[in-house]
Parts: sequence; C-alpha cells; structure tokens
Amino acid sequence: MTKTNDEDAPKRQAIREQIDENLKRVYAAALNEELPDRFRDLLAQLKSKEGSGTGSDK
Repeated sequence: MTKTNDEDAPKRQAIREQIDENLKRVYAAALNEELPDRFRDLLAQLKSKEGSGTGSDK
C-alpha cells in the first residue's frame, strides 16, 4: 500500500514549488518594508564615521 518514490515525485515537486513561491512572496514583502528609524540612525552614524576618517581600518 505504500507509494514508491516515483509515485510521490509529482507531489513532492508541487510542495517544493509552493514553498518556493511562498519564500519569494515573503522576501518581496520584506524588501518593500520601510527601514526602521533606529537602523536608519545607525547607518547615518556609520557613514559619518567613515567620512571623518576615524575608523580603525588601515
């Protein structure tokens, strides 16, 4: 009564495709989210430090 791997292949492929589409949808939604103010402030601080040459990089 158990299915062989060949019989399960179409079902597994459909599941993979559904997972792929869901991941793409979530990723696209994350890209469209606005950057939180705290992150924006941190990025501005990093840019100002890079511009002033006070970094420890040689």
